[in-house]
Amino acid sequence: MMLSYENHLIIIVLKNGDAFVFLVGLVHFKCNVGYGNAVAIVAFSSQNLGVVTIANTAFGSNPAIVTDMLAKAFQAEKKIVKQLQSTF
Repeated sequence: MMLSYENHLIIIVLKNGDAFVFLVGLVHFKCNVGYGNAVAIVAFSSQNLGVVTIANTAFGSNPAIVTDMLAKAFQAEKKIVKQLQSTF
């Protein structure tokens, strides 16, 4: 899953053998929705990764990121995540 430059949520389900490239500067995260183990191979093309504002992107995306995922990722209660999402 990743968020576009306009904070639109993009969900892509990869199958065995698929590859995906995240564009520079896009907030992204992975979630294994399958039943077995998943493997990710990650490489960065630059030592200067830049700065991305996470709050606007994660809590203000359209459509909204599932509250359960955000709560797990930020180790916060669902109530807090919903409150944060309501401010964007």
